[in-house]
Amino acid sequence: MAAITLNSGFKMPIIGLGVWRMEGKDIKDLLLNAIKIGYRHFDCAADYQNEVEVGEALAEAFKAGLVKREDLFITTKLWNSDHGHVVEACKASLKKLQLDYLDLFLVHFQLQQSTLELVQLQVHWMKRGCFALELPFWTMSYGRNCLQGLGSQHWHKVNVNYDIFLTRDCLAYSKVKPAINQIETHPYFQRESLVKFCQKHGIAITAHTPLGGSVANTEWFGSVSCLDDPDLKALAEKYKKTVAQVVLRWGIQRNTIIIPKSSKSERLEENFKVFDFELSKEDMELIKNKDRKYRTNNPSKFWGIDLYA
Repeated sequence: MAAITLNSGFKMPIIGLGVWRMEGKDIKDLLLNAIKIGYRHFDCAADYQNEVEVGEALAEAFKAGLVKREDLFITTKLWNSDHGHVVEACKASLKKLQLDYLDLFLVHFQLQQSTLELVQLQVHWMKRGCFALELPFWTMSYGRNCLQGLGSQHWHKVNVNYDIFLTRDCLAYSKVKPAINQIETHPYFQRESLVKFCQKHGIAITAHTPLGGSVANTEWFGSVSCLDDPDLKALAEKYKKTVAQVVLRWGIQRNTIIIPKSSKSERLEENFKVFDFELSKEDMELIKNKDRKYRTNNPSKFWGIDLYA
């Protein structure tokens, strides 16, 4: 499948499947079906609390001969509580995923939080009858840090959720240029200057939330989705595609890697069918003019600080 060559020389499939909010019992069938459809890139994270289930699904895919490990690109992410022990956290994720290596290990957020604080908050939420693993970080106060002050060379290799200022800061002192910056970007939140800045400096962009919103974002952040935009619906009719396919194709033509998430098998297949058409320059320009600078995924709303200030 189509791929982007990273500054490390490795190739990263241009479309992947995000596993955020995938329930453990559903992951096996979804991942096996995704591999059969053609997905070779999976985006995971320790904070998603489903690495064990993902690992079991991957192990079954390898055992059944559906795919070889070297054919897949597997990403996972370091959570905020593990900034002080990066190697240990990476090994823990590898064990859960039943893998010998990762293709990409991202810093989930440029924030630190102690494990003790997480445990205290888990107890707090459990007393309230909530599932601690989903919610504990949302009411904590965080400190925002320059990565240089974290004292670990691991921070100079990859990053996620970086704005243009933190990316420039990282480039100023990093010994190894970051390979990827994973950010929210979609037609309503295009971040053109950041995308161009990273690409100019050889840093590839992965677009999380590439469809511009989800049920979870609506529930948690009160956001709206660009999939309801009338102009994008008109383009979908023009190309005889769904709005989601048009939006994903736009992301690909921007030379960004996209990781749409879906828990429905039919949507997995739909999201993958974006290589048999191309948006015209005029239609790319039309979508460019849809930018609202509208972020749909904003956990800082619950953290008590403006993470993206």
